[in-house]
Amino acid sequence: MSNLEDRTRADGDAIVEVRGLCKAFGDKPLFENLDLTVRRGETLTILGGSGCGKSVLLKMLLGLVETDRGAILVDGVDLVPLSEVALGPVRMRLSMLFQGGALFDSLSVADNVAYPMRRQPRFRPGEIPGRIADALAVVGLPGIEAMMPAELSGGMKKRVALARAIAPEPELIMYDEPTTGLDPISTRRIDDLIRSVQRRMKITSIVVTHDLPSAFLISDRIALLADRHIHAIDDNRRFRESTDPVIRTFLSAMDLDSHAA
Repeated sequence: MSNLEDRTRADGDAIVEVRGLCKAFGDKPLFENLDLTVRRGETLTILGGSGCGKSVLLKMLLGLVETDRGAILVDGVDLVPLSEVALGPVRMRLSMLFQGGALFDSLSVADNVAYPMRRQPRFRPGEIPGRIADALAVVGLPGIEAMMPAELSGGMKKRVALARAIAPEPELIMYDEPTTGLDPISTRRIDDLIRSVQRRMKITSIVVTHDLPSAFLISDRIALLADRHIHAIDDNRRFRESTDPVIRTFLSAMDLDSHAA
């Protein structure tokens, strides 16, 4: 797979900037003046308690949930005021791996992986089968194009969903709880794939997870979403070693939950 032209920019500059983001559902505020910068080429993991809005934030970055106030910039273009039609070209540069994989049960593996490419005119029909094969090979599932989702294990479904996400060569992939419900071996395989895809294809990754071992394995930087804003963000090692009381309380609580499970 060839790199997109836009990837000639140096790694480390901002691909996504969230500024003063506010969102409420009814009279319940979810975000208040949330700021976040995602650097090109990094894997950024967002941690936070249940119900704090991590998954909603990903959907807002895709333009699937409207903002109340603030800006969401992708390469300097604010998505907030854009119409659905104007959002189309931006969305073609982004992919998302949803929590359950979100495969279409009535479509074969090949048709699932092909789905986003068939919606983009830049892909010629004749090149799509090769891209499907390449993407399935990357996730370690070559030759399963004819299988149906019902024939796949939970881990295989996540890997097919990842193949679908990388096949169009996006600049940014967002992962919503990619290891939820998986056994330890499948979890480690998904973690390794997230890291290898980022390194091999120079794709920026934003990961939402409750799985601390996964977060510590895959992340370049980690952000903590708490009290309706990004409370802290730092590189992997400094985040783990932070003496910030909010971070320490969160990490201790998550560690207790993992031992109780």
